[in-house]
Amino acid sequence: MSTKQFDVVVIGAGPGGYIAAIRAAQLGFTVACVDEWSNAKGGAAPGGTCTNVGCIPSKALLQSSEHFEHAGHSFAEHGIDVAGLKLNLGQMLKRKDTVVKQNNDGILYLFKKNKIAFFHGRASFAGAAGEGYDISVVGAANETLSTKHVIIATGSNARELPGAPFDEKLILSNTGALAIDAVPARLGVIGAGVIGLEMGSVWRRLGSDVTILEGLPVLLGAVDEQIAKEAGKLFAKQGLKISLGCKIGAITPGKNDVSVEYVDAKGEAVTAVFDKLIISIGRTPNTNGLAAEKVGLQLDERGFIAVDGDCKTNLPNVWAVGDVVRGPMLAHKAEEEGVAVAERIAGQHGHTNFNTIPWVIYTSPEIAWVGKTEQTLKAEGIAYKAGSFPFLANGRARALGDTSGMVKFLADATTDEILGVHIVGPMASELISEAVVAMEFKASAEDIARICHAHPSLSEATKEAALAVDKRTLNF
Repeated sequence: MSTKQFDVVVIGAGPGGYIAAIRAAQLGFTVACVDEWSNAKGGAAPGGTCTNVGCIPSKALLQSSEHFEHAGHSFAEHGIDVAGLKLNLGQMLKRKDTVVKQNNDGILYLFKKNKIAFFHGRASFAGAAGEGYDISVVGAANETLSTKHVIIATGSNARELPGAPFDEKLILSNTGALAIDAVPARLGVIGAGVIGLEMGSVWRRLGSDVTILEGLPVLLGAVDEQIAKEAGKLFAKQGLKISLGCKIGAITPGKNDVSVEYVDAKGEAVTAVFDKLIISIGRTPNTNGLAAEKVGLQLDERGFIAVDGDCKTNLPNVWAVGDVVRGPMLAHKAEEEGVAVAERIAGQHGHTNFNTIPWVIYTSPEIAWVGKTEQTLKAEGIAYKAGSFPFLANGRARALGDTSGMVKFLADATTDEILGVHIVGPMASELISEAVVAMEFKASAEDIARICHAHPSLSEATKEAALAVDKRTLNF
């Protein structure tokens, strides 16, 4: 078996990995990318968790389920009468799979376009080789790759609850939650984080009676408290049942259902029976099969690959990005780190600013934020001013028929620099980008307040919230 030589080998073709490979190729390196993810037919399916069982398919189902709910509950208000509405779940899942494959194929095209050698298989360290490393690839064709630089982008796995392993039939991870072949009458979700709320929303819209059990005493503890409370009210109005402060006990799968024993916030013992149970309690770094011990690659106490601020590991010329290292487990964070590492390998000054990474929860309404929350500013003793504006007073939101939520600005009390922007409402995922740009350029709330925004547009709520920091909104 011959050894193939490359300047850079990227292990993992998720958002961090494939973007790192592309940027390295743009910078003139010979690049290989190795990924083991396979589709139903056994073919290569690059894109990692995000493309295959995460961001992309979940957004496809969120969009489809939202269309279904609108057709059943909102179209009549617009003068659109729908008779005989029914759900074709098989077609909905088929569309989701098509969207996934389009993204898989798009990444393979980008590899070809950028002259990146792609290997479908599992990569692991075979050992050090001079100033570089040998990487073993086990797949359809076994290979050995020799390289000076290694970028590890192996992502993360869904965290299991002790005593309740995923079978993807009754006890589901995000993978199984995206492939339920019949709408469950009773759906349980453990964990009211991003995945729990998004998957709970999908199946509630399609007809499930959804109960979400959350261990924390508050909903969305990382979100600005005012925004989280507003979101909680809206979820409850929709019929999404969320129980906070739950202590989960025994989980017992039966033949066709699963029972969950828990103690609620009042201290009462409860046993709930569900047709399906989704467990979404976080994710763990994926270093399985990497053979880190062969080269002495250091992991931290939580199992993440230990890196410094530049994503360097303890080994020379070995880097790691994305979910497998510290920091938020977000696809776009992984992408930015991938670009930065490729540029550092080329002697440039790659940059990733954790303070301006946006967060989004794609429920309806959407929730998005960047920067510090009000409770964080209070805890840190930072003097600030706050301003908010409701979508109820926004003309475009009224025309859309979705006036739920608000935009909220937090600015330094002395300098007026924007410290955080928080949105719950329609298209929050798109609106937050203006705040990210503003914060990267250290803009003030006054800067946004003085910028002309198109009318009518949802973005006017952003301008009005910035005006509200100085208590001079024009439309509320």
